[in-house]
Amino acid sequence: MPELRLDVVVVSYRCRGLLRDCLDSLRAFPPAGGARVWVVDNASADGTVEMVREEFPEVELIASDENLGFSKANNLAIVRGSAPFVLALNPDTLMTERALDRMLELMEERPEVGISGCRLELPDGTFDHAARRSFPTPLGALAHFSGVGRLKKAPARLAQYRAPEVESGPVDAVNGAFMLMRREALEQVGLFDEGYWMYMEDLDLCYRFAQAGWITWYEPAAKVIHVKAGTSGKYRKPRVNYAFHYGMLRFYRTHYARNDNRLTRIAIYTGIGAKLAVSTTRSAISRRVLRRGRRPITPAPGGDRS
Repeated sequence: MPELRLDVVVVSYRCRGLLRDCLDSLRAFPPAGGARVWVVDNASADGTVEMVREEFPEVELIASDENLGFSKANNLAIVRGSAPFVLALNPDTLMTERALDRMLELMEERPEVGISGCRLELPDGTFDHAARRSFPTPLGALAHFSGVGRLKKAPARLAQYRAPEVESGPVDAVNGAFMLMRREALEQVGLFDEGYWMYMEDLDLCYRFAQAGWITWYEPAAKVIHVKAGTSGKYRKPRVNYAFHYGMLRFYRTHYARNDNRLTRIAIYTGIGAKLAVSTTRSAISRRVLRRGRRPITPAPGGDRS
């Protein structure tokens, strides 16, 4: 029996229905020759483990006793697999016909590509701009979180979070909701940084790949449906909010801080802390209002990979 070309890793946490739909779509639209699918459940305790065992016996299941986060859970399955390509896939995604075949063909035709991502669409058919992005700068981050960078006519230097200038081809980074990786490159560069519990680990990996000379590629010819915030929820809980902003801080401190002067570093750390305080307060108020049945406060602009 020939060796499978692809290991698919899906990390789940209290999203049984979404995960079932995701696994159904993988079963319906496998790549030519098939794939090995791994589910790493982060102690959901909601029947997810039982559902996978009963309804998807072909899936390799790793049931964790604790919530390991995105990076560590993915790494658990990646090191157990052996296929030349690895797909990190969110449970709130739905595969479409020939999407995996197109992406694998791309990776086989272009050996210089270490990571690739496809077109992500929201359930209503609109484009999910998080499918591709440029590496952030302080100006780009400020523009994004203030809303200026989200405007259609915003220049590329202000719209880094959606890289509008890239229609197809090399791009700085793709989204961890669908991230197809070359195992050879992972073995050279390293796996997901487990210092990130959730958020920014996809950007960090793309950055490290770029530093090592690998190309990240955005391919819109393949399409996957992405239920935005399907697993994390619209209004982040405190731990998730902290993880998002800590991810920003860790990325900056790891890759940029050494090249900035002290005043710039202080300004950026202060800005991240202030944004965390505002975001946490707004999310708490919105959740409270939602519980009372009133219209919630519109969340502040921010990124949500899931």
